[in-house]
Amino acid sequence: MSKRQRLLIIEDEEPIRVGLTDLFVFHGFAVESAADGPTGLNLALSGTFDLILLDLMLPGLDGFAICDRVRAADRAQPIIMLTALGADEDIIRGLKLGADDYVAKPFSITELVLRVQAVLRRSQGALAGAPSLRLGDLTLDTANLVGHRGAVQIPFTRREVAIIQYLAAHGERPVSRDELLTKVWGYSRGCGIETRTVDIHIAKLRRKLETDPADPRVLLTVRGVGYRLLVGSDGEAS
Repeated sequence: MSKRQRLLIIEDEEPIRVGLTDLFVFHGFAVESAADGPTGLNLALSGTFDLILLDLMLPGLDGFAICDRVRAADRAQPIIMLTALGADEDIIRGLKLGADDYVAKPFSITELVLRVQAVLRRSQGALAGAPSLRLGDLTLDTANLVGHRGAVQIPFTRREVAIIQYLAAHGERPVSRDELLTKVWGYSRGCGIETRTVDIHIAKLRRKLETDPADPRVLLTVRGVGYRLLVGSDGEAS
């Protein structure tokens, strides 16, 4: 029998927390939960979870602070935020702090399960590709999720590195947003899921890769088509 995947649910609304616990136990997960921020953070930092479902508005400590603390300790930990519908500023802030994706309340149970399965599927796959990439004036250590620009170290998340590696592997052409959702996030093609996570991750990557994010030279947008990482003949991004 395969080992059950472990899920942490941090949600203060009891009906939602209990409902999500029952839902994912039914789908074969081992589930732990917390009803407030401090308890959730302690569990997140002390346990080994395959994925964290994180509400943003929590008593004691909000989800933004939890995401930030978890990311500082583990840049590979998969995190999906639960946000209020239409809370664009919260979505942008949470993804900038390192969440992998978000689901807006009220959410479809089917969509939530699909997103959890997709994020897990891609997160547990081995990061493939070159052990290091030169991206403009930055050298990226893909195994250790860290970039070096001179003496400055810049941390990357597993999701950010996966985006870079996929774009680098297809550097001869632009890659569409839908293709990134399929190949990097693991969503089924044509599943109809609406998310801004690709756009926000690309914007966040530009702040790390580009000398001037307003004038990108490494990670380009091909209007109406997608994104392209410029790659030289030696296999290094230029």
